[in-house]
Amino acid sequence: MLYLVGLGLGDEKDITLRGLETVKKCSKVYMEAYTSLLSFGLSSTGHSTLENLYGKSIIVADRETVEEKADDMLLEAQSSDVAFLVVGDPFGATTHTDLVVRAKKLGVNVKVVHNASVINAIGVCGLQLYRYGETISIPFFTETWRPDSFYDKIRRNRTLGLHTLCLLDIRVKEPSLESLCRGKKEYEPPRYMTINTAIEQLLEIEENRGESAYSEDTTCVGLARVGSEDQVIIAGLMKQLLTIDFGPPLHCLVIVGEVHPVEEEMLEFYTVVKSTNHT
Repeated sequence: MLYLVGLGLGDEKDITLRGLETVKKCSKVYMEAYTSLLSFGLSSTGHSTLENLYGKSIIVADRETVEEKADDMLLEAQSSDVAFLVVGDPFGATTHTDLVVRAKKLGVNVKVVHNASVINAIGVCGLQLYRYGETISIPFFTETWRPDSFYDKIRRNRTLGLHTLCLLDIRVKEPSLESLCRGKKEYEPPRYMTINTAIEQLLEIEENRGESAYSEDTTCVGLARVGSEDQVIIAGLMKQLLTIDFGPPLHCLVIVGEVHPVEEEMLEFYTVVKSTNHT
C-alpha cells in the first residue's frame, strides 16, 4: 500500500492523528523535498523534527526522485506499506496526482490522508473561499524569460469580481543552466519568491500589457508562513506592500476582487492604512 500523507502547513505537530498512525505502521517513509522543508528542519540531535516525533527514519525525496525514480518506491509499495509525506495536502501539487496514476497502473493500492493546504488556509485573511477565481503561479523572471500568461487569468478573475490567489515560485535543487550545458548537474542555491518581488514583476507585466487588469493602487493581501505561529497577514495597496518586509518564506499574495461587507470588515484588521477604496 502507498499512503500519501499530508503534513499541514506549520510544523511537525500539524500531522493528523490518522496521518501519524499511518506513518508509524509503514516500513518505509519518504518525504517530498521540493516544496518546503523550512519548518521541518534538523533538531539538536541531528535528526529532523519529524523523525524525532515519528520514531522513524525518513528518506528525503527531491523532485528528480519523485518524477524520475518513483517506480522504485512504487515497487516497494506492492509488497509493503510505504508512506509518502507531503507538506500541506497531498493533492496541492500536480506531481502527486501523477504519482497516484503511476501507482494504480502498477496495481499498487493508494490511500490518502488529507491535511490543510494554502488553498483553504488562505481563508484566514477574511476573504471568502467561494469568492476566489482561478489560482495562478508566478515564476521568477530571468534575463531571457519573463512569462506573463497568468496575466489573462488575473484579468478574467478581476472582471468577474473574484479574488486571485498567487502562489509564488520556489526554486529548490534546480540545476544551473551552465551545468546543464556542461552535461554535469550542479544545483543553484534554494530561492523563495517574496511578495515584494511578485508585485514588482506583476507591475512590470501590467506596464507592458497595459490592459488595466490591476495597478499599483490595487488592494492585495500579502501572507507569509501561513499556518505557522509567526504567520504574517498584511492588506494594502500594491505600492504599500512593496515597502514591507514580510520576513522569511514561504510567501503568497492575494489580489483582491470585489469585497463583501463582511470581507471588508475582516480586511480592515490587516490593513496598513485604513481605506475603503478597493480598485
